[in-house]
Amino acid sequence: MANIKSAIKRAKQAAVSHARNKAGKSRCLTARKKVLAAIESGNKEEALKAFSAYTSVLDKTAKKGILCKNNASRKKSRMATAIKKLG
Repeated sequence: MANIKSAIKRAKQAAVSHARNKAGKSRCLTARKKVLAAIESGNKEEALKAFSAYTSVLDKTAKKGILCKNNASRKKSRMATAIKKLG
C-alpha cells in the first residue's frame, strides 16, 4: 500500500479509471454479442439495427479513450463485412 499522499491519490484514480474502462469494454462486448446473435440467426434487419447500436457504442468508447480509434474502426469494418455476407 502506498504511504505517500500523491501515491494514495494516484491509486484511487487508477481504481476509478479501471472501473470505467472495464464498464466501457463490457458495453462493447455486449453490443457485439447482440450483432453476432442476429447474424447467426440470419436476420439481416435485426443485424443492421444491432450493428447501428454497436457502432455507436464503439465510437463513444473510442472518444473516451477506452479503445483506440483504429481499433474501433477495424471492429466496425469487420462486423460490416460479416453482415454483408448475409446477402
